[in-house]
Amino acid sequence: MSDPKIVAKAYLETWNAASGQRSAALSSAWRPDAVYTDPLMSGKGHEALQAMMDSAMAQFAGHRFALEGEPDGHGHFVRFSWTLRNGAEASVARGTDVVRLDEGGRIAEVIGFLDGAAA
Repeated sequence: MSDPKIVAKAYLETWNAASGQRSAALSSAWRPDAVYTDPLMSGKGHEALQAMMDSAMAQFAGHRFALEGEPDGHGHFVRFSWTLRNGAEASVARGTDVVRLDEGGRIAEVIGFLDGAAA
């Protein structure tokens, strides 16, 4: 998994997965010791990442992350932007994330930036 669009989609699919399916998404695309950090939360390892994602998505029930624009990348890094949309498809937040992949193409680290509330 090194194509930037595939990486971004796998990442967003993990966030958008139902709580009971998030573990499988983490196992298939993320390293067991993957690290996530943004201005509001952080976690390391599948169990902590799942708990973090479950908690965040519980606060935004009915919302989904959507890819914005085209992801780009070089080497082991992928950068892309996203929006968080409610059930009516209105954007409520936006951000940019940088993903570092391991040698096998799995997500090893994510640095998230919150670009603010969507207009």
